[in-house]
This record gives sequence, C-alpha cells and structure tokens, in this order.
Amino acid sequence: MRQQLNFKETEIGIFPREWPLLAVDDIKANDKKAIISGPFGSNISSKYFVESGIPVIRGNNLSTDMTRFIDDSFVFVTPEKAEELGTWAARGDIIFTAAGTLGQVGIIEKDSKYEKYVISNKQLRLRVNNALVGPLFAFYWFSNPEMVRYIEQRNTGSTIPLINLSVLKSLPIIVPPVEIQDGIVEILDSLDKKIVYNQKVNLNLEEIGQAIFKRWFIDFEFPNDNSKPYKSSGGEMVDSELGEIPKGWKVGNFEEIIDITSGKRPNEKSETKNNEYSIPLIGASSVMGFVKESLYDEPIIIIGRVGTHGVVQRVLSPSFPSDNTLVIKSKYYGYSYQTLKMIDYESLNVGTTQPLITQSSIKNMKMIIPVEKLLDEYESVVSKIFIKIDDNNKENEILGLIRDSLLPKLMSGKIRVGMAK
Repeated sequence: MRQQLNFKETEIGIFPREWPLLAVDDIKANDKKAIISGPFGSNISSKYFVESGIPVIRGNNLSTDMTRFIDDSFVFVTPEKAEELGTWAARGDIIFTAAGTLGQVGIIEKDSKYEKYVISNKQLRLRVNNALVGPLFAFYWFSNPEMVRYIEQRNTGSTIPLINLSVLKSLPIIVPPVEIQDGIVEILDSLDKKIVYNQKVNLNLEEIGQAIFKRWFIDFEFPNDNSKPYKSSGGEMVDSELGEIPKGWKVGNFEEIIDITSGKRPNEKSETKNNEYSIPLIGASSVMGFVKESLYDEPIIIIGRVGTHGVVQRVLSPSFPSDNTLVIKSKYYGYSYQTLKMIDYESLNVGTTQPLITQSSIKNMKMIIPVEKLLDEYESVVSKIFIKIDDNNKENEILGLIRDSLLPKLMSGKIRVGMAK
C-alpha cells in the first residue's frame, strides 16, 4: 500500500506533516557569502560598462513566468571591476529582483554561457545547501505563482517596490526529502526541456526563412529557370532608383502588396486567459491581456503604432490587436513580414511627446517588388515554416499549462512522487 501522509496547515498552504517548513536562511549554503545583495548603484553605473568581460545580471535577465534565465542582452564590467564589486553569481545560484518588478526569479543553469556573472544593484543572490535543497527545486518553489505573490506582498518600498536581504532570508520554503525533490524536478524539468527544444527549433526555422529571403530578394540569387542562382549565373540586371534589380522586377510603394489598418481598443479585457477571455489582446510588443471576441481570424502582422517600435509580431490565430498597433494583411505574407523586420522605424517616427508611426509612413515606403511568380514560390516555402512554428508555439502553451497545473500539486504533496509503496 502507498504510504499515507498527514498534512499540516501553514501560512503558505497545506503540506505533508513530515516535510519541514524552513526559511531561506536555514537552507543557504555554508559559504560566508551564500546570500548577498548587489552593490551600491554608483559602484556599477554605466560608466563602468565595457564591450566584453564579466556579464552583469539585471532585471531583463529574469522573469516572473518561470523562464529560468535569460542568458543574453548583458552589459559587462572588467574582471578587475568584478573583483572589486565581489557580487559574484555562478552556476546553480538563484537570483531575485530586489527593486522594481518583485517576484522575478532566475537560476543560472549548468550550461550557462558564462561561468561567472556579477549581480547588479537591483538583485539578490542565493546559494543553497545542496544537501538540504536542490537548486532547481528551490527555483521552482520560488517561481511558482503562490510564492511570487508572497514575495510581492513583502514589499518594503514606498515609491519603488523593494525587498532586502532580511526579507529574502525570511522567505519560507517547504523541504521534502531529497529523493522527493528530485522526483518533482524530474517531472517539471522534462516539460521545460521540451518547451526549450521547441523554442530552439522555432529559432532555427525563423533563421531559415530569413536566410532564403536574403538570398532571393537581397542577393538576387533566387533559382533561375535552370535552378541556378540568378545573379551569379549571369541573370540580367537593370538600374532602378534603389539600385540594380533583376529584369522584370520593379520599385513601388509598400501599399501595392499590403493592406494596413490600425488596431482598436477593446471594451473590456482580462489580465489572464480563461474560458471566457481566451483571445489574445496584442500590443505593440507582446500580448497584453485577453478578450472575449477576435478582431481578426486570419493571418496578420502587427507592429507598434504608438510607443514601442521595431517589434514585428506574426499572428496566425484569432486575435485582437490593440489601438497602439498597426495591422498588416497581405497575399505575400512572408515577404511582407521579412520586409517589416528590416525597416528603420526610428526614421519613420513623427511623434513629439512619444514615438508615433502612421499608416502612411508604412504604405508609402519605397521597396523592390519581385515578379509575382517568385513571390508565390517564396510564400509556398515559408508558409510551411510558419505553420510548424505556430504548431510548436501551441504545443508550448499546452506544456506550460500542464507544468503550471502540476507545480503547486507536486509542491504541496497532493501529487506524490518518490513515495514508498
């Protein structure tokens, strides 16, 4: 028979009685600097940043959506400056945001890009005692929604949300036996690995679509009638106002191949997705909520109209673009998408108090328009790529929902792993 556990009620929920509820201060490593805060801001300001060296972990490297670590977009300090700061972080360390977006948690993984990092003035770093708690178990515990809310409620700031070392040290953590921790991590990690794999596949597919675009429409090495690269095989080129182009191509305005409109403001929205509010409300750079009904049920491309510019979002499923966006439809969807990714949006800005791009600015852009046959061929190729990317994204959404549903049940002992029979 499966072993039966009694449960106990705590300030953060109900857990098996045999699992001790400890504080972060109890599970930290034996190192003298197992828990540290970042340096004073003046010690790590932009004047100390260099092109390469030791990466600095900032808020943009952390998230509240259980992304483990965004191992990119760093600023750097010299090794000498890093030694002076002493706010080191290494593989297996857990990083918390201390100022700003509370609840952001990350873990530096075994395969991280760098062996060593330093944390900024707005981060805290925890190094756990592996004999008590596995680092990945601790990450899952602190990044689950209940603990994110708990951390947010510990805010000690007045104008800017803050937590300090005392708050971090007092955060509660349930500590099952190590074999149970390992079982919990194995389940959650397997889901996360599949999500990451799909993301890498999508990145490769995006690069393939972009590479074909560049070869065909920028280098003019599309297949000729003999399946040879056009330009390098002696294909005829003619002059145009945008430089030499293949014979039969032309220069025109973007509006010749696209329809463009502005998004709308929804009457109501939900911050979270549920059965009633299931359609993504898409802003200038990302999903900003959910609404009841779609504005578009067809493939569209969304760019920012007000505020954020330069993010090009491809949307194949029903959606509701917000009023700070521009919405592009085109028979030549893939070609339009790649063209939009190449635009210098800053040069199109007509805003004074905040960035603004008009429909006319996009419509009247001069561009090279290839012959229809080649555009059709490109669409045939990239449409399959887009469908595969969309399928992977849908699978990741399902995997994320499964993980998020399992996590609190596993952590609370409602679903048992590693139990004796």
